[in-house]
Amino acid sequence: MVIHVLRALGRRTSTVVRGMVDISNIDRDLYAGMRATSSSCWYSSVSVFDTGVKAAQRSRAAQFPVEPDPLQDEVARRVVERIQDCSRDFKDVLVLGGAGLQVLKSLVEERTGIQRAVLADHSKSMIERNMQAWDAFVKEHPKASAMEVEFHEMDAASPQEDIGTDASSFDVVVSCLGLHWVNDIPGVMIQCKKSLRPDGFFVAALLGGDTLQELRIACTLAQQEREGGVSPRTSPFVRVRDAGNLLTRAGMQIASVDVDDIIVNYPDAVSLVQHLRRMGETNAMVNQRSFLSRDTALAAAAAYTGMFREGESSQNHIPATYQVIYMTGWSPDEFQPKPATRGSATFSFHDLTKLKQT
Repeated sequence: MVIHVLRALGRRTSTVVRGMVDISNIDRDLYAGMRATSSSCWYSSVSVFDTGVKAAQRSRAAQFPVEPDPLQDEVARRVVERIQDCSRDFKDVLVLGGAGLQVLKSLVEERTGIQRAVLADHSKSMIERNMQAWDAFVKEHPKASAMEVEFHEMDAASPQEDIGTDASSFDVVVSCLGLHWVNDIPGVMIQCKKSLRPDGFFVAALLGGDTLQELRIACTLAQQEREGGVSPRTSPFVRVRDAGNLLTRAGMQIASVDVDDIIVNYPDAVSLVQHLRRMGETNAMVNQRSFLSRDTALAAAAAYTGMFREGESSQNHIPATYQVIYMTGWSPDEFQPKPATRGSATFSFHDLTKLKQT
């Protein structure tokens, strides 16, 4: 099974990652400029990820039983906290893929007052599993029945990555650990904005460029030693500095971005890979390299353990870093606070020195 460490996760060697093509030397703005921007064809003409493959991976992940997850549960909780921080009440919420089930549970446990939720996913099998898991959750938590939950299957074959929702139909749109597998992130975010009612709230959590940095280091060293060079086996994640631009490009107002580093400990590298497979986070790149040699895989696992194992007792472990980028924004509304007109200030910062002196 160690061989699968890099077969499933052979995607972390550059500082800007998101699949299995190395674009670390390509400016993200240039890459974004390759996307189609006309109103008739807003989606990207360059496909980095195979949405059908990703849907199939999520279908395989659906075969695993629903269990507490140290990453998805925590990120979902922090996403819902951002909804709670808003002073207004929300009734209808759209939850997109990723850790959607965990978001639904957190909405109930944190008593957000949501009355209707729609969980959308590309995988029919994942939807069916989530339906069964939600029914079991409602039996254990009767108060969850107060929130009406619907399940919606998105078209995995759509090149536009259409989320398939009506315009102005939700107060909140949530994307939790799914946006980093989207080919055209601005296009999908534009759809999210259109799905929101005026002054609706958008919140997303996606993995950033420092995710699994320990594994990327181990992969690089193993390939250099066994193969004499490093092949591009990583995928481009959104960088923190680009997140604000994505919100602005999608037309979101009052945008904000913050970052968390979540450390998850594993007994070994194999456990790390198994966790990623349970989450459906294995590689879905177009034209991906399909395998890695046994020697390189074993060397990478050994390098990971040797360099990053913590502790000397039987409870020792290896850490894996997940950088999570949180983005929030609001759909436009005429009653939203607006910045003052440039040059309208009546008090100069220079006058602050005079106040201090007096």
